[in-house]
Amino acid sequence: MKHTMNIPKDWKLVKLGEMAEIIKKNYLPNNKENLKYIGLEHIEEGKLRLNSIGVSSEVKSTKYLFKAGDILFGKLRPDFRKVVKVNFDGVCSTDIWVIVAKQGVDQSYLFYFLANWDFINLANYGEGGTRMPRADWNFLKQIEFPLPPLSEQKAIAGVLSSIDDKIELLHRQNKTLEEMAMTLFRQWFIEPTKDGLPEGWKEVSLGDSELSQIIPSGIKKFEGFKTYLATGDVKGTLIKGGVEITYNNRPSRANMQPEKYSVWFAKKEGVRKLLMFDDRAVSTHFDAKEHSQSLQSSENGTRHSYSNTDKYILSTGFTGLKTNELSHYYIWCFILSKDFQDIKDSLVSGSVQPDIPNEAVLQIFIPRPPNEVLLSFNEKVKPLFTKIQFNTYQIQTLEKLRDTLLPKLMSGEIRVKI
Repeated sequence: MKHTMNIPKDWKLVKLGEMAEIIKKNYLPNNKENLKYIGLEHIEEGKLRLNSIGVSSEVKSTKYLFKAGDILFGKLRPDFRKVVKVNFDGVCSTDIWVIVAKQGVDQSYLFYFLANWDFINLANYGEGGTRMPRADWNFLKQIEFPLPPLSEQKAIAGVLSSIDDKIELLHRQNKTLEEMAMTLFRQWFIEPTKDGLPEGWKEVSLGDSELSQIIPSGIKKFEGFKTYLATGDVKGTLIKGGVEITYNNRPSRANMQPEKYSVWFAKKEGVRKLLMFDDRAVSTHFDAKEHSQSLQSSENGTRHSYSNTDKYILSTGFTGLKTNELSHYYIWCFILSKDFQDIKDSLVSGSVQPDIPNEAVLQIFIPRPPNEVLLSFNEKVKPLFTKIQFNTYQIQTLEKLRDTLLPKLMSGEIRVKI
């Protein structure tokens, strides 16, 4: 099968099987090496969640070995864009392909080739054009793709990796900024209350006080389109999906209205999905890809939750707290804390899908410091969250640039000067 297109004269059409091969080197659970384990749950669009990777002693069944520099590709249909180039040796799930470049193909170029939507779309199908639950290597390896000379492959990979390096730097900066804010939160509000409340402080309900109040369900009628966010569209504090809805054509759970100065958390036990809306309205709308039928997956970009409240409708799977200018960042940092997650999980109810009811949120009590303390805390941490927002907007812009350039560079529509 040929991948038909006009290609530059110095490029050639090459079957995928001539460009790359799958390595199936088995790792047995009785092996003694202390290797890191990667499952599909550890990969998120080109990066690993390193803090959650297990070790080989926890592996109970046969897996695949991989080496530093190999490419891991999730072969289940929902995970086709879970592609990562690893920098350490380890073992991975058999639902992941371990892929290496053949002679004449640059490994970094191959990584971007496999992450390109042109390839992802083909991975959805098998022989005869049938949608497949798992990618079919025997089918894919027969397809011809345009391949530039090795020197241009390396130049293309260099352009794309420079963008990804900047994105990764901004992600690390955001992590550091959030850690700084949480350090200040602990110094100002956790440590001073270990042995009782300081003079002038009192305890108040998280769900019903002058600091924060539970937001009831119900949305205002609106014209045009908004983006509906289910809990599955949020990862950590990042919006990673969403579906475009109208007022009359919306899911029954699309019934929570974000407000200026509000924080939100997923009700479900063991789930940490958090959103924050402050006083800044930044337009960070979706850029749907031509192949997409909706905005429901992370391929459409990553946005931070500090965004225009008029853009979104949230699922009833979230609980919202209305804060105010004085209390907002104090409440947000509390919701970000592990203490809150532990308290929330201890108060869930329900046997089928345990979650925290509003009545339980009313029973969560927090210190109510004097106004001057909250004001001083705001002055310290608001610039940190403002910088996080700015960085995330840059990340979004860079991701859009990379995803726009990627197919054009792979097809030869845009050339890189060597």
